Amino acid sequence: MKLAKRVASLTPSATLAITAKAKELKAAGYDVIGLGAGEPDFNTPEHIIAAAIKAMNEGHTKYTPSGGLPALKEEIIKKFARDQGLSYEPAEIIVCVGAKHALYTLFQVLLDEGDEVIIPTPYWVSYPEQVKLAGGVPVYVEGLEENDFKMTPDQLKQAITPRTKAVIINSPSNPTGMIYTAEELKALGEVCLAHGVLIISDEIYEKLIYGGAKHVSIAELSPELKEQTIIINGVSKSHSMTGWRIGYAAGPKDIIQAMTDLASHSTSNPTSIAQYAAIAAYSGPQEPVEQMRQAFEKRLDIIYDKLVQIPGFTCIKPQGAFYLFPNARKAADMAGCRTVDEFVAALLEEAKVALVPGSGFGAPDYVRLSYATSLEALETAIERIRRFMEARA
Repeated sequence: MKLAKRVASLTPSATLAITAKAKELKAAGYDVIGLGAGEPDFNTPEHIIAAAIKAMNEGHTKYTPSGGLPALKEEIIKKFARDQGLSYEPAEIIVCVGAKHALYTLFQVLLDEGDEVIIPTPYWVSYPEQVKLAGGVPVYVEGLEENDFKMTPDQLKQAITPRTKAVIINSPSNPTGMIYTAEELKALGEVCLAHGVLIISDEIYEKLIYGGAKHVSIAELSPELKEQTIIINGVSKSHSMTGWRIGYAAGPKDIIQAMTDLASHSTSNPTSIAQYAAIAAYSGPQEPVEQMRQAFEKRLDIIYDKLVQIPGFTCIKPQGAFYLFPNARKAADMAGCRTVDEFVAALLEEAKVALVPGSGFGAPDYVRLSYATSLEALETAIERIRRFMEARA
């Protein structure tokens, strides 16, 4: 059976590939420490679980509006007002089956064949694949380490062509954990306004901020920027609800309506029970969110110091998310590996530590290390990496 051309161009997820190999070794009886996780290791807070059970017991197990429950939209609107001072109407919000689905649906309604989307590197693995699936063309702008992996206004300006439809800004970033300041976002926004480029602002890690840094949404900087921005967010990372699959998009009515129309023919609606859980996530106590953030920050402070002491690794300390993104090119050389991908494979095979190669994020000299696991496991993993380097060197 011949498959469609659009899937032939897809690149398998580097994250899922390393996770599959780690699971294979675990199944064979090996003690593998997986640091590829893209989700909090905490359970969903109890009051959210209780709300889901209550919804089931009350019979809220039927179809909902394709764009999401009105009550959930209202909580999302309150969240924007509370956190960013932004004002939205229900017609400017769509609830989707996770933030990934919100992005996918957005690209499907936004892009025609050959339309370009500017993607700063390092990037989250699914951005370019989703653009390609919609017939678009990813245009990469290299975020340099000396600029904290962030795209500059000049780089953005040079990347814009007559086919440019949108630019993606992910802050805090997966995989680097870097955050754009208000001044940096304003400068990028001015370029977008001048050239009529839509801004796709992925803010899924906004609640995981460290070291006194502050999350700023580009949409809050001016009414003009708000009108030209689609915000992508969800409860997955902030409330440890990855499996519940609730994300959303906020932006201009015409785009949101098109996304809602498409969703009505694809998913029908996000899971009803998960939507009631998300209502509780935003309307209920927020202390669990802060407790998780504090736990991640504690891990970051400990693990970062230990990692950078290992010869061959250099790393900018991240300000958000739950990943370290060290340069491992020298470590690979010291370990006798031709590439960082080969280094990651050897580390998994010999030290039983699973990292994600940076090649999947458009940065082949780097690795991604998630600290969304216990401090004990993290410290053991770092010690294994240190011993691996000593043995190889």
